[in-house]
Amino acid sequence: MVKVLTLDDVNVEGKTVLVRVDINSPLDPATKAFLDDTRIQAILPTLQRLVKARVILLAHQSRPGKNDFTSTLGHARELGRLLGRPVKWVDDIHGAKAMGAIEALQPGDILMLNNVRMDQEEVTVKGDAETMAETAMVQHLASVADLFVNDAFACAHRSTPSIVGFTHLLPCVAGELMGNELKKLSQALEAPARPCLAVLGGVKVDDSIQVADNMLRNGIADAVWPTGGVANLLLDLAGIDIGDVNRSFLKGELGDNWTSTVKQAKAIVEAFGDRIHLPVDVAANVEGNRVDLKLEDLPVEAPLFDLGLASVRHLSNAIKSAGTIILNGPAGVFELNDFALGTVEMLNACAESEGYAVMGGGHTATLVAKRGLAHKMGHVSTGGGACLDFIAGRTLPAIASLEASAASFSMAVSSAAKKNA
Repeated sequence: MVKVLTLDDVNVEGKTVLVRVDINSPLDPATKAFLDDTRIQAILPTLQRLVKARVILLAHQSRPGKNDFTSTLGHARELGRLLGRPVKWVDDIHGAKAMGAIEALQPGDILMLNNVRMDQEEVTVKGDAETMAETAMVQHLASVADLFVNDAFACAHRSTPSIVGFTHLLPCVAGELMGNELKKLSQALEAPARPCLAVLGGVKVDDSIQVADNMLRNGIADAVWPTGGVANLLLDLAGIDIGDVNRSFLKGELGDNWTSTVKQAKAIVEAFGDRIHLPVDVAANVEGNRVDLKLEDLPVEAPLFDLGLASVRHLSNAIKSAGTIILNGPAGVFELNDFALGTVEMLNACAESEGYAVMGGGHTATLVAKRGLAHKMGHVSTGGGACLDFIAGRTLPAIASLEASAASFSMAVSSAAKKNA
């Protein structure tokens, strides 16, 4: 069970609060206009809890070298539009201009600093929380703040100064978005309604194999239904010849992780083979056309782009009768209409199921949103890599930081909250 402090544990009135958010958004290449403001909208509940505080926002947009690496001025304007009140912005992160702007804040003000990844230490410094705490950005900002709120779940798997550097310098608490992610994901992993299904696809095969390993070995999942590249790998290991073109693609995607992923996949198949439901048919892209093939018709020297029709029906039925569904990754190359069937039908089944459906972040969350199904799901995560790491049982630096801070500051914070209540 994750044990972190939340905004319920602190009194923020009149305090200066640092808030790390993830509002990294898709931008129009030419105009830098927002193509989607979902992540900005997601932080509004936390900011509404901080209306009596002086708020300093730490955020990033893309990373150095990318076309959409830009300042956070547009984000401040968009956030102000959504909030219906001004959001100040400064072209600085922790220098004299930023310090001056922070000093001038009044309760109720919000100040957004510039893109934290424009700070060299944010992108180059590696190490533990103590190392991050020594960076100039953390030292300067910690000196003017009373509290650090981490609301950047999508960055929770990153270890950078703005994520973990404040661990031992300030009381660190989870924001509304972060707290909701931890609550909803923990609900699915710690006490899932049965049967619990893990539906794992996409091309991040190594991550999905680790998720399957964690969920099977810890008794979380009653069944694993692989799709996409995950299914192709497990079919190959089961002795089904998927063809050189598909095997070469998997090896290229996995790179240096090929050997370790295959070893781990073989181990879970040996230990839990009866709980892993492989496809019974597949759809190949033969010269641009969808061709559904039974497994006995393989190999075919064409890429396997989707589940076959029978497999889609089997998966949909399993989802509809499940108590919990944890789904991550598409079932095939959904960008091509002829090969979107598996992905569309499994998402529709999740929406129709009476079970608790948890959708991983990244492409999965985008697909759910585009199909207008988010309100029919139990939880749609805002984090791609972070969500995968969490359900794979890996330690997330941001969560470890919040837990360490809770252990260090909980007594002091609780006392202060009671005193100021």
